[in-house]
Parts: sequence; structure tokens; C-alpha cells
Amino acid sequence: MRLNESNVVKDLKFKNEAREKLVSGINKLAEAVGSTLGPSGQCVLIEGDYGAPHITKDGVTVANSILLRDAVENLGVSLVKQAAKNTATKAGDGTTTSTVLAQAIIQAYDALGGDQFSFRGVKSGIEKFKKLVLEKIEDRAIDLNDEQLQNVATISANNDEALGELIANAFKSVGKDGVVTIEQSNTNETKVSVVEGTQISATSVHPLFYTNPEKELTELEKPLVFLSYSEIPNFLKIKDICEYAIRNNRPLLIISPLDNQVTSALARNKMNGAIKVNVVDPPSFGQKRKDLLEDLALLLGARVFDENLGDSIDSITPDMLGQAEKATSDIDGTVLVMDKKEEVDSKIEEIRELLENEDHPILKAHLEQRLGLLHGGVAVIKVGADTEVELKEKLDRVDDAVYAVRAAKKEGILPGGGSALAYFAQDNWKMKLNQDELKGVDILQAALTAPYLKILNNAGLNPKDYKLRGFGYGVDATEGKVKHMIKAGIIDPAMVTKQALKNAVSVATTILSTDCVINNIRQDD
Repeated sequence: MRLNESNVVKDLKFKNEAREKLVSGINKLAEAVGSTLGPSGQCVLIEGDYGAPHITKDGVTVANSILLRDAVENLGVSLVKQAAKNTATKAGDGTTTSTVLAQAIIQAYDALGGDQFSFRGVKSGIEKFKKLVLEKIEDRAIDLNDEQLQNVATISANNDEALGELIANAFKSVGKDGVVTIEQSNTNETKVSVVEGTQISATSVHPLFYTNPEKELTELEKPLVFLSYSEIPNFLKIKDICEYAIRNNRPLLIISPLDNQVTSALARNKMNGAIKVNVVDPPSFGQKRKDLLEDLALLLGARVFDENLGDSIDSITPDMLGQAEKATSDIDGTVLVMDKKEEVDSKIEEIRELLENEDHPILKAHLEQRLGLLHGGVAVIKVGADTEVELKEKLDRVDDAVYAVRAAKKEGILPGGGSALAYFAQDNWKMKLNQDELKGVDILQAALTAPYLKILNNAGLNPKDYKLRGFGYGVDATEGKVKHMIKAGIIDPAMVTKQALKNAVSVATTILSTDCVINNIRQDD
């Protein structure tokens, strides 16, 4: 066979040689990322692709910057980065914890002689113990109050009390139905401003619409907005509104069901730089979808396209478009910031009257959803700093803190400082398992203490000097004292801990089951 330029020559490594290289890469990654963990974690200085410096304590930023020359080591790095990214995507934080846990599981497997047992049995034991720990986390999690909200924000912002207070105030200012977003300030001052806006539970329908692929984020400034209940069957039907947006140099947000061909055409045009566009599916279904789209139209000054009401699919015109000050789509949905119209207040009163007289639980929940959509405000945290380097580092911390608070509000909190997982590792478990599965339990038990130990080591503390008294107690690494963590305000979101554990177990067991690595051969300049 004749080789051509499209052929990539591969190298193969087996068994111990493959495993050692993978683990070597993971250890390098975990050492860099793990150095940021806890209140005494250190900053990491990263050189950008073109030499610009970036200082951060954000674990996912550190992980994403690492690309190793050795191909197999880099494959190990890539696998753990996926676990960290999945944790960040689902919980917004916990990337460092998931990385430290993944490394600890692999190290415990080697240290406790896991290779002398059936891997299938060991993995089964790890999975069964993981399931029990996740159940314990859910049972032990407690709801977040306003004071604890600030504590979560402060800890995730690297113990910056001023930032923690500012972020907490942002969440308090918009109440239960509001949302919090982040943007860069034009000054060196960091402050919160509350604007009119709303959020829908719909995200970008295609990754090509992301403006920030690493964070699965799409941001549009001053977009025009097209709303449709009916599906758009081909690109020609919305050609006029696309051309209108291009002529006026405005981004376009489309909230509508689209045929796959239309989505692909818009994605290609976006990638070619022809148009700034994002597409999200309309929220809910049926009559509920119609109601929510009409509410959005009222907020945005738009008109909903609906063939069922006699609208012609061949006459979608620019006068149907509404507009917003900003539209941001991420894993939690799409946030729209806009000027509030006078008609909204009367609609809110109308829905409140309907709600008072509604007893059906499903219809009542729908009216409450509509009320939240119309009434919810948006708090914008405008992050400022004196230098570009400081600004990037600060943005990373604020981003982590906002997502951590969101996660804590959803699923509650646990004692922080790694103490919850460390306690679960020591708890007495009654499980009927065979010898191979028990070895898996031993391995995961040993690994669960890793975040706790790493936090103490980063603070220069000797773990042997401390003993956990029971659930809820841990070590305040800033003072070196044993405390009741929740009373001391040292807390972690339960969702973050759960996601970190799930993803760490997934990637670690995948690596431990690997017996052969096939990689592309690198050619040095």
C-alpha cells in the first residue's frame, strides 16, 4: 500500500509500559492543578500560545493549558481533563477535586495491589461504594441560607471576603426567580448592577454557535430576536431576517424549532463569519410553549410566528423581530437582558390573579413559571482590575463562585475542606461483597481522603496532627484548627462534590482498564 499525506503513522504500547506513561501524564496534571486546592492553594502562571502571561487559581483553566510533548502522557492528561470538564459543565466548579480524586484512585489501586484481583470485581466494588457515598451525600446535604450563600461564594472566590459578599448580594438582589451573570468592567472597580431580564431553560442547539467553546458559552451583544412556535423548514424562509441583521450589523438570536438543514446552514454561516447567530429551542411544549413565547414576545417587543394563527411561512419579515441588550446561553439556559416594557406589569398582575384561583398542580406550576419569566431580574457582576493579568485571574474566581452558589442553591451544602468525603471514607459500611469487590471498596475509601489531605498539605499542615471527630468536623486550613465546618462557614456545594466523585471514578476506572495505547507518532521540527 502506498502511503500518502493523509496517513498518520501510529505507535503502540502495551500493559505496564502503556499504564506507566498514562499515569505519568496524570501525575503531572494533578500536581499542577492540585496546587491550587484550598484556601492556601497557590496561583499558577500560564504562558499563552503567543507568550502572554495568565495567572489563575481556576483548576479547569490550569488543566486546559496543559499539552504534553509525550503522546501517551498527553492522552492520560486528556482523559482527566475530560473528567474535570464534565464536572465544571454540570456543576460549574470542582474541577480540581475531580482531578485529585482521579489521581488518588489510580495511586490507591497500585498501592493496595488492585492488579492482584479481578479488575471486573474491583471495579464493581468501586462502583457500589461510590453509589453508597452519593446516597450519603444526598442524605447529609442541607439547604442553603443567606449567610451560607456568602460563605460558598467566599470559599469559591479563593477566600476573598469582599468578592464573596458582592456575589452573595448579587444573588440576594434578584431573589428566587432572578439570575446572575458576569461581564468585564470598563473600569478597575468590581460592582453589581441589577437590570431587567429573564431566563429560559434552553441552550444552544449546536456547539458551532458557542462564542466560548471551553465553557460551552454563547454571548450576543444587543441581538435581534426571532421567536417562532412553528418549525422553520428551510433556510430561505428566514433569509430576509438574517440579511436584515447583517445589514444592521446586529447579532441574531433565534428561539424556534428548526429543520436540521436550517441549523446546519446557520452554523456554517456563523463559522464563515457571515453572521453572528445563536439558535435555542423554545421552552416547554404545546400550549405551555405558546404561552411562554408570547410572554417573551412581550418582554422583547417581538411577534411570535405561528402558522396555526394564519401566519404564512413565506412571509417572515424583520418587523417580527424583538431585541435585547444581551443574550447569554450556557449549560443552565439562556439569559436575556432587556428594557422592561410597561405592558409587562399588567400581564404580571393578570397571571397573579389566575394563580390565586388555580388549584390544579400542573397548571399552577405553569403559571408560576410564567410569573418567574416575566418578573425575574438579572444581576450583572461587572468585574474590574488594574491589569489584564489581574482581570483574567479575577474573572476565573468570580465565575467559579457564581457557579458554586448556583449548585449549592440547587442541591444544598456539605461540610467543606474535603471533610465530608474524608468522613465517608472512615464510616462503617455494611456491605455483602466478595473479596475482589471489597478490594475496590478499600481503594475508593483510601482515595476519598485525597482532597482533605491535599488541602492540609497546601497549607503546610501535617494531617497526622488532626483527627476528625465526626461528620461535620474538619480542619480550618487558614488557622490550623479543628472546627465544625458548617458553623465556621467552611462549606461545599453537594452537587459539586457528587459530580467530582462521579467523573473521577469514571475516568480512573477507564484508565485502569486500559491494556493498550495506540498514539500518533510525533515528528519534531
